[in-house]
Amino acid sequence: MARVKAGKTTRRRHKAVMKATRGHRAARSRRFRVARESLTHAQAYSTAHRRLKKRTNRSLQIVRINAAARALGINYASLIHGMALAGIELDRKSLADLAVLEPEGFEVVVKQAQAALPA
Repeated sequence: MARVKAGKTTRRRHKAVMKATRGHRAARSRRFRVARESLTHAQAYSTAHRRLKKRTNRSLQIVRINAAARALGINYASLIHGMALAGIELDRKSLADLAVLEPEGFEVVVKQAQAALPA
């Protein structure tokens, strides 16, 4: 049986790893063994952090809504409860954008939510 050399296959695999680790620092972008390990971790982190990004953004939106609501004399929990009672179906992302970009519109929503709350 003839001997099979893996030169082409190995080189292609190495080149793919090295291309993917461009931008990594020091040996992580220069040495194959280190680069392969770096790439494995980078891919794992990117998967986990896609989910974490959603959690972080929601938290930021809530902080923004709360800050804008407190400036108008109501806290976040009461605002959300009042909105539910008033039948205002705005998601937190839209509400946070409204609070930051259009304070007048946000104030209207807050007034409606406050009016719906029991006195």
